Amino acid sequence: MYLASLLLRQRVKLIRPWNHSATSSPIFRTRVTLSIRIRLMYTSAKSISQSIYHVPGLDPDEMDRIADQAFEKYSSGTNKRNGKGTAIVWFRNDLRVLDNEALYRAWVSSEAVLPVYCVDPRLFQTTYHFSFPKTGALRAQFLIECLADLKKNLIKKGLNLLIRCGKPEEIIPSLAKSFSAHTVYAHKKTCSEELYVERLVSKGLRQVQLPASSENSTSTSQTAARSPRLQLVWGGTMYHMDDLPFSAANLPDVYTQFRKSVEARTAVRGCVRIPVSLAPPLDVEDWGCVPLINQLGLQPQEVGRGMIFHGGESAALSRVFEYFWENDLLKTYKETRNGMLGPGYSTKFSPWLAAGCLSPRYIYEEVKRYEKERQANDSSYWVLFELIWRDYFRFLSIKYQNSLFHLGGPRKVERRWSQDQRLFEAWRDGHTGHDF
Repeated sequence: MYLASLLLRQRVKLIRPWNHSATSSPIFRTRVTLSIRIRLMYTSAKSISQSIYHVPGLDPDEMDRIADQAFEKYSSGTNKRNGKGTAIVWFRNDLRVLDNEALYRAWVSSEAVLPVYCVDPRLFQTTYHFSFPKTGALRAQFLIECLADLKKNLIKKGLNLLIRCGKPEEIIPSLAKSFSAHTVYAHKKTCSEELYVERLVSKGLRQVQLPASSENSTSTSQTAARSPRLQLVWGGTMYHMDDLPFSAANLPDVYTQFRKSVEARTAVRGCVRIPVSLAPPLDVEDWGCVPLINQLGLQPQEVGRGMIFHGGESAALSRVFEYFWENDLLKTYKETRNGMLGPGYSTKFSPWLAAGCLSPRYIYEEVKRYEKERQANDSSYWVLFELIWRDYFRFLSIKYQNSLFHLGGPRKVERRWSQDQRLFEAWRDGHTGHDF
């Protein structure tokens, strides 16, 4: 759009007629046509940039219908439950029911499941440098919608979502003690802040003493049975970490080597099929409420133009349906994926993948179904290609840990970075003096 604007400012110089013969020349007519096309392009781009798009662009009832159909497809009535007592599911960035292995394992190993989400105040603090908010208003609103949708979908499955505000290392052990839970299931994370919280939760659980009646029927260790344990489950990637043809320590430092190896030697696991019913729910006096944005220390932010992403698993599944099946855009993804305006040029799956509302394995299965029922081409493969990139960086964070976030990176490249607050604020506010 900037280029179109620049050309429009120059169009008088390009087409100004000096005499009648000039106006009738082919060159002049070509320049006039070019000028009109540029003006139309600029007007169209300006119109798009000033519009508001809802992603997905479906009404709530239709999103619920699409989600219910997906749950039905990926449910099983043959799952066997052989556990005893109570298990807790500690939801983190895995805010979904479909293909949630932590939720499934908790159900199998218990007679009752307690789903829990902790609204951790640390997520709403600021960064050390420049005081960036870790969670802005729009992201917080997205999270709120994710929690509301997860709670709704769990209720449909015969459970509920217990929401507590506070640090997980304080809340989870307390709940394990109160409900005599033998195991806390959660998805494994890879970065330092999340790993630190995992260690604190595990430490807190070891200090809880359970009554003998809460022992897991599959446990053979009396010591382990007396204290709840934290059982971490791998999830969130298309390829499972245990299926890689190399350890994390031996992960290739070049993406292409990684991709070719896993594509040749590793299969993508199928989605975990959740029981039709996850009941019974525990008797909980106060399940807690989905927080309001001002309770998180933030103020609502209006979206004046661009895209509004609707949070939650129902919205995520609906976006897959909308992009792949309703609008049939998967077949052109590779050609359009680097566009800048409007909701249709790329999948827009990222927000839901980041919050764990959408399983990469579900996307994989939908791509394969599309290739079978409609067509397979470079574009359909390229969605999987991008998901492999996403996997690669997740696995790379295990190998290189916090060095990924250092200025020099894993290779410890020396660079001089300015910490000038004035220059940073000029860049942040768009006052550098440069148009682009």
